[in-house]
Amino acid sequence: MARITPLHLIPALIAAASHAGEITIEQQPFVVEKSVSAVALPVGDGTLIQLDPKAWAEFTITKIAAHGSKVAKGDILVSFDPEDIDKKLVDARRALEAGTLALQQAELDNKLLQETAPNKLDALRRAAEIAAEENAYFTKIRRKSSEETAAQSLKRSEQILGNQREELRQLTKMYQADDVTEETEEIILVRQQDAVAAAEFALRMETLDHKRTLEVTLPREATTLANNERDTAINLKKAEAEIPRSIEQGKIQLESLKTANQRAKEELAQLEADRALFEIKAPGDGFFYHGPIEKGRWTPGKVVEALVPHGRPPIHTAFATFVPNSVKLELISFLDDATARSLKPDLSGIATLAGREDVEIPVKLATLAGAPGADGTYRADFSLTWPKDLTPAAGATAQIRLIAYQQAAAVVVPNKALAFGASGWTVEVKLADGKTERRPVKRGRVSSDETEIVSGLEVGQVIVVPEK
Repeated sequence: MARITPLHLIPALIAAASHAGEITIEQQPFVVEKSVSAVALPVGDGTLIQLDPKAWAEFTITKIAAHGSKVAKGDILVSFDPEDIDKKLVDARRALEAGTLALQQAELDNKLLQETAPNKLDALRRAAEIAAEENAYFTKIRRKSSEETAAQSLKRSEQILGNQREELRQLTKMYQADDVTEETEEIILVRQQDAVAAAEFALRMETLDHKRTLEVTLPREATTLANNERDTAINLKKAEAEIPRSIEQGKIQLESLKTANQRAKEELAQLEADRALFEIKAPGDGFFYHGPIEKGRWTPGKVVEALVPHGRPPIHTAFATFVPNSVKLELISFLDDATARSLKPDLSGIATLAGREDVEIPVKLATLAGAPGADGTYRADFSLTWPKDLTPAAGATAQIRLIAYQQAAAVVVPNKALAFGASGWTVEVKLADGKTERRPVKRGRVSSDETEIVSGLEVGQVIVVPEK
């Protein structure tokens, strides 16, 4: 019948055998214990606090609650200096008012332009038609009639002069027949001579007018009328192209103003929303921590350096955490490959807090990640019930001890008794004649000092253990 050595005597026996260099194989309890460090963190990580502004980027701390402080609902956790954003809000509101007025004026101008455009085009068409009619009438009729009128006026002046001269000749001839010219006759002759002189002057003036009419006035009017016809036609053609284009440009400018006005409204709304971020209050009763607690880790990093008055925390990045009173703390650990592989869910163990090692808190491995994270570690969550007088703050560290494997009776050898070679793992066995030989063995589980042997050794055999 196999003899089982009490667990508390094993270390002494191993020490004695190691000193002697030989160990007699016997079945004994074998335990693989794992000790891991863990951190007390809220289930679900708590509420991350970060700034997610839409437009504003400068947040300078004026007041911040102390790290780990207990807060009540509505207490200010962090407040920021609002001076610059308040100035920006004033400017944004004024810009929006000015843009709204500009938009209203543009809408009115555009409406009037569309309403008056047909009238303007009609007026230009009428002007072009009238100019063409006037030029055509002048060219075909009025110029010739004006020339004839001028010629008729000249001819009439010539006739008047001829008549006046003939009358003067007749009077002179009649009065010369008398021996004595009476005073009345003299007066009549002088008067007639004046009439002749006036007719001669009128003829000269009419001759000049006739010449100017033919050489200057009528050619000049012809040029003016032709130019007017040409210019009004050009203006009409230009207006027919420009007015529709102006209407379209007005519509485009109006749409641009509408877009700018809408963007100004959105910018103002974003600034007003960002202004509400300048005071962050506790959503309930709980604790406030500097640095983010997420994915089972409290990672303050360098972000906590900015969490002081006049400091500037990062935006779009969690910089603090609020943990409600109602949230329970669990222990979270991140394990290496070997440790994670040796554990399985529902394993039980004990946790101790530094300084209170006298209190052993039962824990259970609630979940264990099936794959490593980006840093190569496996997350392990341990559930527990904290003693009423020993509830740590979030972020406190604890040491967890777990029995990963145990056998009540197993063949166990010191780790240094094993050697690995071409035939695998071997141990040096002492034979009956006092000689030794290396025999292959199959390993089971391994602890920090011992290895379980599942085959290759029997109880009662003696193995040689190197001193080093």
